[in-house]
Amino acid sequence: MIRRRLGDDRGSVVAEFAVALPALIVVLIVGVGVLAAGARQVRLQDAVADAARLAARGEPAGRVGAVVASVAPGAVASVEPRGDLVCVTGTVAAALPLPFALTATSCALAGGL
Repeated sequence: MIRRRLGDDRGSVVAEFAVALPALIVVLIVGVGVLAAGARQVRLQDAVADAARLAARGEPAGRVGAVVASVAPGAVASVEPRGDLVCVTGTVAAALPLPFALTATSCALAGGL
């Protein structure tokens, strides 16, 4: 007959793994979300720069907005003249599960020169 001693550590590794696994999953999900948000920010900045050049050449606001909207669903653009420059600001929601918005601004010389 095998007697179990008090203070036996059998099963403790499984218990510790069961406690640590949810935390590890949360860290992985947030990490993937941050990487996706970074990629979306780069795409947004590129699209806003293209949109600013289009707006500076006098393209219609619908076409400027469509360039920014191509980044992701829900992306919006606003065009603002600043002296000799035409600036476009784009805003889009960050990738899930992150609850914030990404913003990028780019300016181009009016007249398309």
